[in-house]
Amino acid sequence: MNPFDGSGSPRHEEAADGGASRCPWARFSSWLECVCVVTFDLELGQAIELVYPQDVKLTEKEKTSICYLSFPDSYSGCLGDTQFSFRLRQSVGRRASRFREDVYNRDAPVTLQTEVSHFFGYVYFRQVKDVSVKRGYFQKSLVLVSRLPYTHLFHSLLQIVAPEFFEKLEPCLEAVCNEIDQWPSPVPGLTLNLPVMGVVLQVRIPSKTDKPGGSPVRQTTTQDLLPTPTVLPTIHELDLFKCFQSVLIHLHILWELTLLGEPLVVMAPSPTISSETVLALVSSISPLKFCCDFRPYFTIHDSEFREYTTRTQAPPNVVLGVTNPFFIKTFQNWPHVVRLGEIKMAGDLPKQVKVKKLSKLKTLDTKPGIYTAYKTFLHKDKILIKRLLKGIQRKRPSEVQSAILRRHLLELTQSFIIPLERYMASLMPLQRSVTPWKTPPQIRPFSQDEFMTTLDHTGPQLTSGLKGDWMGLYRKFFRSQNFDGWYRHRHKEMTQKLESLHLEVICDADLLGWTKDKSEVEIVDLILKLREKLIKARRQQLQVKDGVLDKLDAFINSIISSLPEDLQTVLNTH
Repeated sequence: MNPFDGSGSPRHEEAADGGASRCPWARFSSWLECVCVVTFDLELGQAIELVYPQDVKLTEKEKTSICYLSFPDSYSGCLGDTQFSFRLRQSVGRRASRFREDVYNRDAPVTLQTEVSHFFGYVYFRQVKDVSVKRGYFQKSLVLVSRLPYTHLFHSLLQIVAPEFFEKLEPCLEAVCNEIDQWPSPVPGLTLNLPVMGVVLQVRIPSKTDKPGGSPVRQTTTQDLLPTPTVLPTIHELDLFKCFQSVLIHLHILWELTLLGEPLVVMAPSPTISSETVLALVSSISPLKFCCDFRPYFTIHDSEFREYTTRTQAPPNVVLGVTNPFFIKTFQNWPHVVRLGEIKMAGDLPKQVKVKKLSKLKTLDTKPGIYTAYKTFLHKDKILIKRLLKGIQRKRPSEVQSAILRRHLLELTQSFIIPLERYMASLMPLQRSVTPWKTPPQIRPFSQDEFMTTLDHTGPQLTSGLKGDWMGLYRKFFRSQNFDGWYRHRHKEMTQKLESLHLEVICDADLLGWTKDKSEVEIVDLILKLREKLIKARRQQLQVKDGVLDKLDAFINSIISSLPEDLQTVLNTH
């Protein structure tokens, strides 16, 4: 059987029941799409040596992309072991499973929901001298392909699996995949123990009900669990301080560019720095979801290369991470380019890059810097910068510096988004206006002008001490894909809330009494409408009070049973 027949994988569909039916690879597929081994072939170049599970069908386009994205380009000079991430567009025709779309995404934070149209690739690349190989080097990558943005978990998993795999090869990989197929599915809010190769990783899957910036995971008491679990404090967060240490004094510029979804290129000396910086930028506006495209590691072989580098139109709203110096010439017409070098110290402090004019971005030996003409709307937070620089001088641990940085970015984003959330909530119809006999009232349209009038009393100045042109920032944000994505998500949530309220008031109404003086045509019409609402509610897994859907189901059946037999037959087969 072809697991991808144009609509999705049977493995994924089975995962909708949590793997209870134990279809082969059902639990595995709730974590990973597949595992690939990419090697260097003298005749073919990069080539996929192995895909596991073997029933996974990747398109030729996907295979080619994975091949090129799984190796650092020759300019990086990566000897030894290198870890990095990439993100690639799925081929047309794939569809995420019901399990992922409905069960997991319903309860996961919006920033950790599964990808619908892209795959993430998590790479462990090894390049070491080997005289037995014609080229003189052993070059191979182990790649985890997933729809989940669990960067820290999957790279931690690779650190356990990859070194062993490079010694024992395929039998080791098969054993690991079988172990992953025994893992419980990722359920938001649960702490899970994930055994692999004699190690137990203990992780907590974040939930959308978690308080943003809450305390890290602590080890839970486990009776008779050997070996003692290795606790991962996060499944997705990066070391922000390490990622941003050479751009700390310009962090406010990068935050605004990311918030507004501006075209941005990160040029780095290695795919590790490239991918970590891009992922750190995308996470810097959390809990807001970054709704533009982003590629942590991008190469000239990428299928979107021409699309993203054409000069016949404005640069697309995408964040690209690159390592090939050729891109400096290619991206000369892009409005924002961050050129990073290897970290250099100026005394105790990492040397900070400077903001430079775009006209300086011309030669292959372009110096590190932020090349942009962008003028920020908000002022720099000098207190934060002093605190971080003082932390470096005092040898404060990187994880503590990261926590300070993450807290600052979280509070900044929340100060920006809370007024929008408050205004959006005011567009919701009053609960008392929802009645059983009418279609639910509409959510009022979002008025940018009306929102602006609320800022004097409920604006970001209530929660943030940062000065600047907040209104100008909102106006530009309204034209961004990030606003469009946020608005669509919130509108969908509010629409579902209205549907839930409507179902609840219908169940509290005297429906049987209503039918007594109604014609058969009116009663049948009511049954069909209620049935449609019931099916929709179950398909969307609407959050309604316990028993509401069952009560509605029972009412529909009782009404049908009171109708003439010919109508009962029609309705029961409808």
